[in-house]
Amino acid sequence: MSFLSPLVFLGAPLLPIHFAAEVAGEANAGVDEAPLILAGVLLSLIVIYFASKVGEELCSRLNLPPVLGSLLGGVVVGVSALHLLMFPEASATEVTPSVLSTLLQATTDTTAGTATSVAAGYSEVISVLAELGVIILLFEIGLESDLSELIRVGPQAAVVAIVGVVAPFVAGTLGLIYLFHMAAIPAIFAGAALTATSIGITAKVLAEIQQLSSEEGQIIIGAAVLDDVLGIIVLAVVASLAKTGEIQVNNIVYLIISSVVFLVGSIVLGRFLSPYFTALVDRLNTRGNLLIASLIFAFILAYIATAIHLEAILGAFTAGLVLAETDKRQELEEQILPIADMFVPIFFVCVGAKTDVSVLNPMVPENREGLIIAAFLIIVAIIGKVITGLTIVGKPDLNRLAIGVGMIPRGEVGLVFAGVGSASGALSRPLEAAIIVMVILTTFVAPPFLRIVFSDAEAEGDALGTIASGSSDPVEATVSTVAEDLEQES
Repeated sequence: MSFLSPLVFLGAPLLPIHFAAEVAGEANAGVDEAPLILAGVLLSLIVIYFASKVGEELCSRLNLPPVLGSLLGGVVVGVSALHLLMFPEASATEVTPSVLSTLLQATTDTTAGTATSVAAGYSEVISVLAELGVIILLFEIGLESDLSELIRVGPQAAVVAIVGVVAPFVAGTLGLIYLFHMAAIPAIFAGAALTATSIGITAKVLAEIQQLSSEEGQIIIGAAVLDDVLGIIVLAVVASLAKTGEIQVNNIVYLIISSVVFLVGSIVLGRFLSPYFTALVDRLNTRGNLLIASLIFAFILAYIATAIHLEAILGAFTAGLVLAETDKRQELEEQILPIADMFVPIFFVCVGAKTDVSVLNPMVPENREGLIIAAFLIIVAIIGKVITGLTIVGKPDLNRLAIGVGMIPRGEVGLVFAGVGSASGALSRPLEAAIIVMVILTTFVAPPFLRIVFSDAEAEGDALGTIASGSSDPVEATVSTVAEDLEQES
């Protein structure tokens, strides 16, 4: 079973440790293997947290998004390199056993067969923890989204968001089908992965260059928020398509309608009930009253979403949107951070650990198709977002290129698409690795490009301002500008 399988088939309960071996198919393992499974879980968490923290610290010092560090750390400890964290469904485990499994066998004096059974058990537990991580991640993203701001930004952000979803999705899907002769469902999954935009990465860069409050910055953030909503709906649709193994128009229509009804209905009902939620939390006197009540609400919506054949992450995201409208938002954001710090890295490290980047080795002939697919996805990913700025009309002074570049980074949202697609079995190994490469590259190139396009626009604006001032002497204009600045500072 894949580490994200309950995202696609959520409904299996979180199993206690002493039942994990039974989940792995070893019904007779029972309680005797429980301490070994617990030991394997502890070793796996040590590796996961160490890889995540080292990778995040390195990326932070290089002024790169820390989430990339968790992903790359997972690549290092996973099937691509050290073979510390591996999963039974990965074909490489049949050739190369997990180092942790070997260590567990050597330190506990167990047989090879028992070690294999235990490895399947603790891998399943890690998978469940990774699934909880992605649910909490989407809940946190919902909390960071501002529904009122999204409505205030207006139709410009909506146009940018819709074009930013439709253009790369259509171009990527049709390109993979007709240029690479790929099956429809994997092509749709890959196209869906191209639709995402990372709010966190874009907002951080805009804040660093002091453009967050600019008109371009407001449009980018508003479009990115709406982009996430549309992306979650797209993810729910394509993930459900993977369940049936075929494309059914009626099923697609049902999923789209149910997604919209669930999202809108939950928000409307949630805003109506939010005062009662706040009053209930205020009446609770025990520790963790706000956090536990919020998680209960998020898990209820996640379950409802699963029950109507949508995705649990859609319910968690909706719960975050609803609770973001209450006066408990800031307090809840602070309280959810340590929970996210504990579970979310497990998800990203597991995504990286399961990604076999060796399939992108150009020296191996059968890998070259994957490299070509990766190059195609990267081109579509960049162009499909850059053109969104051109869709805004009636604003001649607007920096359209900056808006398009601001929509490029995929970040953690793109990784969610890759993880769900891998869990459903819809993605081949080369296609999954190509999507990961696309996410990494777009996340890397967007921040410096965004700085460049904004700085070029500022330089051009300064030059136009000098000309408009009517001064024929540029030195005189410069001296005048400096004098004005000094006067303002004094």
